[in-house]
Amino acid sequence: MPAGLLTAAAWDVLRSAPVLTGTESAQVTAVRAAGVEVTVVSGGATDALLAATSAHGTAVWLAGPTGDETLARELGLRLARQPGLAEMELMYGSWDPPGARLLDAVEVMDRLASPGGDPWKRAQTHRSLAGFLIEECYEAYDAINDDDTDALREELGDVLLQVLLHARLAENLPEGERWNVDDVAGTLVDKMVRRNPHVFAGAEAGSLAEIEANWERIKQTEKTRTSVLDGIALSQPALALAAKILDRAGRAGLTVPLPSPDAQPDPESRLGATLLALVAHSRHTNLDPEAALRKTILSLTPTLTLPPPSPPSA
Repeated sequence: MPAGLLTAAAWDVLRSAPVLTGTESAQVTAVRAAGVEVTVVSGGATDALLAATSAHGTAVWLAGPTGDETLARELGLRLARQPGLAEMELMYGSWDPPGARLLDAVEVMDRLASPGGDPWKRAQTHRSLAGFLIEECYEAYDAINDDDTDALREELGDVLLQVLLHARLAENLPEGERWNVDDVAGTLVDKMVRRNPHVFAGAEAGSLAEIEANWERIKQTEKTRTSVLDGIALSQPALALAAKILDRAGRAGLTVPLPSPDAQPDPESRLGATLLALVAHSRHTNLDPEAALRKTILSLTPTLTLPPPSPPSA
């Protein structure tokens, strides 16, 4: 969790007795900023902690980022050899809620993309990373199709890496254009709350179809779109793009005039019109043309094995 984000009980303990620690850290800085004096002990930590306990009745050791396991072990052995010398109690300063490791990921990315970090990441731009984002999304898609949840977990991490890197690079944009990962998350949170009034605003939750229709109405109000193309990723694969446009037009009550393949002036245009007609047919049969073609081409992979190379001639 962020430095200084501690439970009320932890703050009570820190303010009740002398506080010692083994190293400077962001946590130490935050505790000092709250008015608590913290003494850094460079050596003899066990003796220093026991001396403070003897003088004040209670002393607090603020563990460092690694948990200071060596100190805990040495202190435990000393107290076992000298019963009655003192009592040791381990207290957790905070409890990590779901999503806490995302903060670690943001911190690691910040270090990688800051001076002294990874030169490759610092040299990237949104445009140079665009292909990687698409590639990582496809790898996650493959894991879903393979029903490989372990691989999906890893691939989603790679997608998240791209999100974090894009957000970190945006912090280097000119003044007035900058944004960061909190802006990304904040925009997402606001959108989820707005578009789910049946969860956050007490609206009636009807059928799934009614919920989807309400989502579309809210989105239309937000975006004030004038074309079915607005908001569609035009760089997606052509079959998927055609299916998306026809579906969006159908939901808007628009009829799309399909070009006749026979009326086209060249082979490329005839092929395009033929493929579009097939996509339109797939929509009426509730089939995904992109998935159908993918399934068929991948079924041919056993026949695409290359023969072993011929042995070199004598």
